[in-house]
Parts: sequence; C-alpha cells; structure tokens
Amino acid sequence: MEKITVVIAEDDPRIAEIQQRFLQRIEGFELVGVAHGLTEAEDLVEVLEPDLLLLDIQFPTGTGLDLLRNLRASNSTTDVILITAATEVDTLKAALRGGVFDYILKPLVFERLQTALSHYAQHREKLRTLDSLAQTDVDRLLPRQRGATGEPEPPSPARLPKGIDGLTLDKVRAVMQAEAGPLNAETVGERIGASRTTARRYLEYLVGTQEVLAEVSYGSVGRPERRYQGNNG
Repeated sequence: MEKITVVIAEDDPRIAEIQQRFLQRIEGFELVGVAHGLTEAEDLVEVLEPDLLLLDIQFPTGTGLDLLRNLRASNSTTDVILITAATEVDTLKAALRGGVFDYILKPLVFERLQTALSHYAQHREKLRTLDSLAQTDVDRLLPRQRGATGEPEPPSPARLPKGIDGLTLDKVRAVMQAEAGPLNAETVGERIGASRTTARRYLEYLVGTQEVLAEVSYGSVGRPERRYQGNNG
C-alpha cells in the first residue's frame, strides 16, 4: 500500500522538528516537505500535491486559516489537520467551515497525533474501497458522526486502534464522568491503577472522539500541563 504523503507547515523550527519525529514513528505516512512560512507552504502543496497538510494557524505573515481558504478556493485535494495553540471557538468554527479533518491543540502529544492519523488513514481506505454510497457508508465516513441524542457516538470496541484496550478505556471514561473538574494524566492513572503515560494515551484518544476536552494550564514555574475534563456539552 502506498504511503500517505504529508507536508508540515509550522513557523517554529523546534515544533516542526517534534512533529517530524512523531510522524516518523507512525507507519504508513511519509513526510515530503516542511515549510516555516505560508508562502512556502502553499508552494509545497501546489508542487508536491501531498495527501495531508499538518498546518499551524499563527504565522508572522498571516494565518493558516488564510492558507486553508486559498487551498479550498483552488480546489486542492490536500486534506488538512490543524495543529495549533488557538483555543478560540470562532477559530474552530472557521476551521470546520474550511473542511479540516481534525483540530489538535498544542502542546502536541504523540498519542493524539497518532489517533488523528489513524482515523485519517481509515477514512481514506474506506473511500478508496467504495463503489457507491449508502446512508450507512456516509454515516461511517463523516468524522463528526452523531447519534439520535445529538451526542457523539462512542467508537465500537471492535474498531479501537492498536494500543487502546476496551476495558481500560471504560475505566478512564468512568473516572472522567465521575469528576466535575479537570484532571491531569497522572491523577487519572492513579485512579485506574496505570502509569501516567498509559492514562494520557487513553485520554488523548477520548479527546479525539470528543468525549473529553483538553486544555493547557501553566504551573507556578510556567511548565505547560494538559488537563482533561469530560465533555458534557
């Protein structure tokens, strides 16, 4: 199977390097270009025609949303996942209107990127194998599928990605549903009897399915920390 080609557009070289290293650890994806500016990113997409663009929002000369609009106006077939520190709801709304596949908040966590890319690869494979559409096919393909109650439907245990166990996932869900305030991965790990790294992997998976919300908080020494809260809205 051909690898999915990716371009990274990130103005901070250090963050771009982190994304590149993460991408190298995920099978089925090939990095074909890195851009640190909007013009460079647009040129790379036009010339290389990658399958996927990992796009930041804030650039010195404009925003990634500007580039997103330009790509859609030019009928570019490149899909976009935004990786950004922008937490404004209006920014998310604009990104969704622009047809982004996913929206990931910084600081980037490997497990969250892995989940997003796994979903993207599955999405492409489903489209590739379809000859015609039934409503059930459409329901499976739309990334923000909702049930009859209007709430996001939990994923089927049979379709959980590698590294996500259904029983452990249910334990994490129970912890988040029982807690009104935000928790960090270490606290969740203690409550389910697992390590902080394991808890964070499951929490980021639930962020990807929109069952849990994530925010970045800064401690007394200014070190950023991801905190998680059940999505009751």
